Amino acid sequence: MTGYKRVLLKLSGEVFGGGQVGVDPDVVQKVAREIAAVARAGVQVAVVTGGGNFFRGAELQQRGMDRVRADYMGMLGIVMNCLALQDFLEKLGIETRVQTAITMGQVAEPYIPRRAIRHMEKGRVVIFGAGMGMPFFSTDTVAVQRALESRCDVVLVAKNGVDGVYTADPNVDPSATKFDDLTYDEAISRGLKIMDQTAFALCGENKLPMVVFGMEPEGNILRVVEGERIGTLVSAG
Repeated sequence: MTGYKRVLLKLSGEVFGGGQVGVDPDVVQKVAREIAAVARAGVQVAVVTGGGNFFRGAELQQRGMDRVRADYMGMLGIVMNCLALQDFLEKLGIETRVQTAITMGQVAEPYIPRRAIRHMEKGRVVIFGAGMGMPFFSTDTVAVQRALESRCDVVLVAKNGVDGVYTADPNVDPSATKFDDLTYDEAISRGLKIMDQTAFALCGENKLPMVVFGMEPEGNILRVVEGERIGTLVSAG
């Protein structure tokens, strides 16, 4: 028996690029295998990805580009990640639908929450693309908003290079300690940089739990979904 029935998985864009600009097919194939295992276990899956392997609006702004235009470029980068993930999932026999917040009829459906829920009920993986469709919103906030609107049980935040929430960045501070459990209020008051404050506030207000965990070793996504205690559980308390 699985721990969750419907989950939203948040992946960073950097995962798709394997640390480089663009898409690394080997990495995307590995991520698709993990998601396929979850879908085959009978769990309904939605996915939100970032686009940092192509563009980051805030960084482009620092280099002199208009923030609004830079953010829209970032949203288009996210759609490229979504299509790559869809392709590898369907090669594994997993029916997949991409829904985008910016209309692009040739490659994806428009974002329609009720339709997304229906797809998941039919066992299809739904990938939400193009962020919120508006500038100034991070994909962290998008992940929480989409999870709430599609009535997911939990937001799963898969991280690269870190296996949960720590008191400080463990890659910088060797004395940092990991939290097994944390409340949103504690995370905000401690200034922990797991997700942006808007995403935290949305989760806290709506009592939506979040699990932050590492992508390694392979199979971790399924372990979390089945209720195994890995990573950090963040809840309203």
